[in-house]
Amino acid sequence: MSVDAASPPRTDASSLSVTSEADLLRQVIVHTPGHEMEMVSPSNRLELLFDDILYVGHAKKEHLLMCAVFEKIVGHSDAVLQIGELLLEAFQSEDARYDFVERLCQSLPEANLQAVEDDLKRLSPEELHRFALTGESDLPVMTLPVPNLMFTRDLAAVVHDRIIMSHAATSARTRESIIIHVVLHHHPRFEDVQDNIIKLPKGVTFEGGDLLVASPETVLIGHSERTSFGAIMAIAHELFEHTPVEHVLAVDLPKIRAMMHLDTVFTFASPDECVVFPPVIENDSFGYCVHLTASGTEGKFVTDMRLSFRSALEELLEREITFVKCGGGERLQQEREQWTDGANVFTVGPGAIIGYERNRRTFEGLRDRGYRVVKAESFLSYFEDSDYTPGAEKLAIQLAGTELSRGRGGPRCMTLPIARTTS
Repeated sequence: MSVDAASPPRTDASSLSVTSEADLLRQVIVHTPGHEMEMVSPSNRLELLFDDILYVGHAKKEHLLMCAVFEKIVGHSDAVLQIGELLLEAFQSEDARYDFVERLCQSLPEANLQAVEDDLKRLSPEELHRFALTGESDLPVMTLPVPNLMFTRDLAAVVHDRIIMSHAATSARTRESIIIHVVLHHHPRFEDVQDNIIKLPKGVTFEGGDLLVASPETVLIGHSERTSFGAIMAIAHELFEHTPVEHVLAVDLPKIRAMMHLDTVFTFASPDECVVFPPVIENDSFGYCVHLTASGTEGKFVTDMRLSFRSALEELLEREITFVKCGGGERLQQEREQWTDGANVFTVGPGAIIGYERNRRTFEGLRDRGYRVVKAESFLSYFEDSDYTPGAEKLAIQLAGTELSRGRGGPRCMTLPIARTTS
């Protein structure tokens, strides 16, 4: 593969654009699980942050079905970008390969990769790509794979025309942060966005699943086990400085794996409808948040504590918000469906969301709000010979996700939107 003869199109700074969770998707970065997922074993699964072992063949089919839905709704072939392909294309550059190897050696000193640093730099693009995803090579060293790469949401977050790079909270995901760094800094597609990359200071942690763009002026960030308050303050400073964002709402979350990011308990289905996990979002003991606004003095914020996330959100958005309960009205079912990512729906476009079919009561709640519930296969079959018109009706699309859901991440977790459009 070469990037010289048929270079991929550039992504100029103006094409990085996310001003709402509910606008029509234009371009998204994903990763369809592959061989790296087959390397998750009973002995290393917990170290790799997996509760179970996926049947990779089925997981791949489910993921590709999700991507097909995105392509149909967006309506153009460049809608879905595979980060594995972007990385391989970036690795055609020697500078990219050297940058990857040097950062990997610095970030994981316990792996003793310095001993083979020169050998790693001599690997071909294909060989280094294999090593980056699986940890395998012909060298006398082996590291763990990166099966969590399919959760591309956590690699970064786009707000307006800025892209915020992650600082992984766990060593198991450190290599993913390096992968997105290499793609953004060395792939020709992103040559024109270098001045729009936000790099957070050392010592803070941030993963993209904690950031939601509620409106052009309002951003929500979860203070979770994966995102530190220091990162929230750093992000707020950058957004106030470089974007039209005026409000950052830092939402406190229980510091537990079951609710590792804000989007595991709260996502937007439309501008005024959200799917929520009631025991957290509607519980005052966990519902407090800190409202940050710019003070007019560089480096300083105005902060105030809010005791109700819902009332604070409605005040900032200046409209009432309907909360659709993940799992319906019963606490047991709410917990069961939150566990299988019922609250982690992804809005593909106006009136079109996608979630896991198994979360039946969550879909019943969406149906009560006027959504037509349809399976992903039926959606694609119906529009096989015709274009889909965004916003023509409210659709809640069911993805089987039998295997994907065992990875503990829903459709929003598996997507990194870099561009949405309001038109």
